[in-house]
Amino acid sequence: MEDNQDITSDQLLNENEFSLEKTLRPQLLVDYLGQEKIKKELAIYIEAAKKREEALDHVLLYGPPGLGKTTMAMVIANEMDAEIRTTSGPAIEKPGDLVALLNDLEPGGILFIDEIHRMPRIAEEMLYSAMEDFYVDIIVGQGDTAHPVHFPLPPFTLIGATTRAGSLSAPLRDRFGILAHMEYYQKEELKDIVLRSAKVLETKIDMKGAFEIARRSRGTPRIANRLLKRVRDYAEVKGEGIVTETIASQSLDLLRVDHEGLDIVDQKFLTTLIKLYEGGPVGLNTLSANIGEEVDTIEDMVEPYLLQEGFIQRTSRGRMATLKAYEHLDLTFLIND
Repeated sequence: MEDNQDITSDQLLNENEFSLEKTLRPQLLVDYLGQEKIKKELAIYIEAAKKREEALDHVLLYGPPGLGKTTMAMVIANEMDAEIRTTSGPAIEKPGDLVALLNDLEPGGILFIDEIHRMPRIAEEMLYSAMEDFYVDIIVGQGDTAHPVHFPLPPFTLIGATTRAGSLSAPLRDRFGILAHMEYYQKEELKDIVLRSAKVLETKIDMKGAFEIARRSRGTPRIANRLLKRVRDYAEVKGEGIVTETIASQSLDLLRVDHEGLDIVDQKFLTTLIKLYEGGPVGLNTLSANIGEEVDTIEDMVEPYLLQEGFIQRTSRGRMATLKAYEHLDLTFLIND
């Protein structure tokens, strides 16, 4: 009986965490903080589509993880007052999976495919006619009885999200009418996001506390919200339940997130690059083996921010540490030929 109670408790905790994440997501463009250029463009395209009573053109959202691509897809659906179905590239294993998703859409509905770059090529090719002319050709039957069937689809909007736009084939990428590059957030924008999330979480926080979390969040809302939750825990145990600059700083130091937002993996990456390889150049596979992280993890989660902030350079010979990386780690700069 105790085991059953434990399972029920775990399920409730998971459901509560999922509900909490949903409440942190803005519902409309006016509530969505940051990405101003994209919001202004989308507001025009959405209004025009609604005036014509048409489905919104297909949208590709691309950029590093955690910048709000999924949230933006949900906001677009709300603004269009459209039903949205969500899936991911790896979940679509065969063309039949895609046909089933498309067939479930109402006219004007939205299909959101996260990690669209990981969709199988055979399913991707079926999307071409679906996106362009709203139909798919499927094979029904087997052997001698197999025959093609022309399957019409209702007008719909495909929203694709990817961290690797360059991995999409040109035919697929060219069928998106709206391309939106999600950029890293400024510290002031992240501060506003932290303040909004703190209000939703009913956490007391002051401006300096919010900014301390924001400046260590790698320009990423997802990280800002994650750090806020951990700082909130620290404030309740070690403080008086109020997130101040001091409390935030102490908590983030405990998490080994430094004042530039670099976590233990980032620091390990830079330290290895400098101490073992004299700042590079060195290949990514070599660095991956040294720090014990997958190449994909480094390319998607570590390198984009380090490049953005000028800690490393990509060269034809490999990765190189910059003077800023040496200064950040308080190491002597070496000039390599």
